[in-house]
Amino acid sequence: MSVSERPRIDFNNLGDPQEQGVVVLVRVAVVISWALLLAADPLLAQPHRPAAWALLAVGGPYATLLAIWRLRTEWIPPTWTISVVDSVLTLIGCGLTGGADSWLVAVLPLIVLTAGLGGPRGYVVAVGLGVGYTVAVLVGSPGMAVSARLLHGAWWTGYLLATAVLVEVFSRLLERQYEVAARSRAEAIAEHEALLEERDLRERLLESQLARQDGLRVILHEFRTPVSSMTALSRDVASGALAGPAAATALSLISAHSDHLRDMLDNLADLAIADGSPVGRPRERPVVLAELAEAVLDAAGIPPERRGGTVTPEGATLRIDPQRLRRVLTNLAENAARHSVTGPVELHLTGQPDRLVAEVRDRGPGLPVDQLGEVTRKYVSLGDRRGTAGLGLWIVAQLVSGMNGQLTLSAREGGGLVARLEIPVGP
Repeated sequence: MSVSERPRIDFNNLGDPQEQGVVVLVRVAVVISWALLLAADPLLAQPHRPAAWALLAVGGPYATLLAIWRLRTEWIPPTWTISVVDSVLTLIGCGLTGGADSWLVAVLPLIVLTAGLGGPRGYVVAVGLGVGYTVAVLVGSPGMAVSARLLHGAWWTGYLLATAVLVEVFSRLLERQYEVAARSRAEAIAEHEALLEERDLRERLLESQLARQDGLRVILHEFRTPVSSMTALSRDVASGALAGPAAATALSLISAHSDHLRDMLDNLADLAIADGSPVGRPRERPVVLAELAEAVLDAAGIPPERRGGTVTPEGATLRIDPQRLRRVLTNLAENAARHSVTGPVELHLTGQPDRLVAEVRDRGPGLPVDQLGEVTRKYVSLGDRRGTAGLGLWIVAQLVSGMNGQLTLSAREGGGLVARLEIPVGP
């Protein structure tokens, strides 16, 4: 920014209310000092004493009006307007109170300072005040030689010009300090924002990495049961231990496990391109609840003699994500079978027009009330399984959340646990 383009400091419109008050009080003090001078020296302003008091009668209300205006509205007329009025009143006062001998000449540098113009405009104001003061001396000091009066006027004109130069110097100094402070502040803000952006980027990268790690743990956890079941079933079929209907059932279960693994591999692909959900994206299709219940109990490895439950209404079919629902129910059934040891595991499915209600009930030891809300958190495990311990019910909770459902665990009357699942379904 060039010198001519820099905004000048306006001492009559400073931002701080205390600074504004100082400028106003100085102007009021000057008027009061005029009045005190006239009152203390009866010979002052002779033979123009009535005119001097009349001038004070104008200056007093003027200063008071500016004070009230500033203190109440925090705005007064532009600087140049006030400077002109101040200059005119002061120069007339100098002419009425002795010209070269007037004490009011001390007010002229204050006018230059409060104008705060600096540069060419400030020099014009200073020279204008000097010329006006010279006229006041010529008119108000008739007993002095004309050359002496001109010299006196030139003397004060030079000092007023020097005052304007100092105002310009100080104004530039303040502007440079302000520019340095503003630049430093801008750099500090930019550095702070850069640090925040860097921290946010690190957090997003960490979250993405953790989401992928969670996805891999989910796949590891979910692959264990079907792979173990397929290994055992294929071994039995290959060895001839199963024949006839049992072999057909085993092959059917192997096929179901294969579909289940394929769906989980699809979810693994989803994880690589989607928003980082460790449980993949939903895929809804019509599901026969009775077939789903049988597949869940088979996948959980629960023998027929330990199975119980109902499916209502008979032949119910709902449009839902079978792979997610099967994973949820299989996890819950596995937990129920493991903790109830040899006790029965009941799976109740109720299909309604707008939702599916599923309950897995067991007769195991159950859970203390204070742990019912904790077991669905990641890595919270009450068993002795390793590698993916503490992920089973957390995965269930993630899957249920992905289906906009709700899972609640509660103590079963007579002992055991009830896992209740409610999931909205489409038409």
